[in-house]
Amino acid sequence: MRLHTLVLGLCSASAFALAAHAETLTIATVNNGDMIRMQKLTDNFTAKNPGIDLQWVTLEENVLRERVTTDIATKGGQYDVMTIGTYEVPIWAKQGWLLPLENLGADYDVDDILPAIRGGLSMDGKLYAAPFYGESSMVMYRKDLIDKAGLTMPDAPTWEFIADAARKMTDRGADINGVCLRGKAGWGENMAFLSATANSFGARWFDENWQPQFDQPEWKATLDFYVKLMNDAGPQGASSNGFNENLALFQQGKCGMWIDATVAASFVSNPKDSTVADKVGYALAPDNGLGKRGNWLWAWSLAIPAGTQKADAAEKFIAWATSKDYLALVASKEGWANVPPGTRTSLYQNADYLAAAPFAKMTLDSINSADPTKPTVKPVPYVGVQFVAIPEFQGLGTTVGQLFSAALAGQMSVDDALAQAQSVSVREMTRAGYIK
Repeated sequence: MRLHTLVLGLCSASAFALAAHAETLTIATVNNGDMIRMQKLTDNFTAKNPGIDLQWVTLEENVLRERVTTDIATKGGQYDVMTIGTYEVPIWAKQGWLLPLENLGADYDVDDILPAIRGGLSMDGKLYAAPFYGESSMVMYRKDLIDKAGLTMPDAPTWEFIADAARKMTDRGADINGVCLRGKAGWGENMAFLSATANSFGARWFDENWQPQFDQPEWKATLDFYVKLMNDAGPQGASSNGFNENLALFQQGKCGMWIDATVAASFVSNPKDSTVADKVGYALAPDNGLGKRGNWLWAWSLAIPAGTQKADAAEKFIAWATSKDYLALVASKEGWANVPPGTRTSLYQNADYLAAAPFAKMTLDSINSADPTKPTVKPVPYVGVQFVAIPEFQGLGTTVGQLFSAALAGQMSVDDALAQAQSVSVREMTRAGYIK
């Protein structure tokens, strides 16, 4: 009896000690579908790592960016793992705000990460964030509505074709909008779409001497085209719509076309969520014949802030969430079509994935065609396709995004929005010392 009690006591003490030493990782992430799915699958991680507990902070895109930027810049230490993108990684790594990922495990295979994605997440040959999913942007469209309009979608459409098709596909009586595009203000929301689109119109944020270019005809042509198209063929309240809002509209059958992140393809083609899953086709982002398409390059990635006290546990989690094994786990639970795309070369060599994902080749082609080092028709002094990789861009891009969202909402004219964008950009770039 005493031995039995002693054993029970030792077991209880061991359990208490384990619980006492369990580390809780606080993970900040975005409320996109792939991340929501990851949270549902983390029992797989905690079962293998019983000493690590996970606490999630899941936020809308603009709010996430604001919170993690404030926390890391002020050394707040609220988060152990942050979901950040291709814009933040090189800037924050240079500031010493991120820890390099050097212990992801022998079977992680860093060399399998797509070169375009890995390059954007590295500095001086070291990986500072691991991609959870990578993306470019493309056209997702309703094949039935294109047919009804008497049109055939090219694999590589022009903006002229898109505009014509959108107007012909619009049926207000049936609650069908010809095209759904981002209008919600934010450097990573409407300005991701509009900056990439502007590249294909020959526009650029700054010239070689960092002079803002919103007073040039290429930006006028871009914003005029966008506002007129959305007024004629876009949904009501478009100035409030970001990625998730347009995804919902498309899945509900209310968009003839949607030009947005390639990662959306698995969601619009999933019959569990999408009423038009069997009617979706894919095409490259449009161009104007100037040598640049309106597609971007991005990776939502997991990184470790330098201020964490739990770096080892954080790196274990990141290795799990961005591994080949995680892709196989999602495939076993949800099917190959629903694994996070755009990160690993081996995924695009996987016959099961290629058979299940009709959008796979278009996604890879879009990612590979984006060139952050030469994003525009005319030369520029910056790197980045849908953003400018300087610290000041986060605030400036959001301010310009608010102006352009207001123009879309009819609260100001296109000319006034461009004039104010030029003025605020000159002021900010002068204050930051880029221009004298």
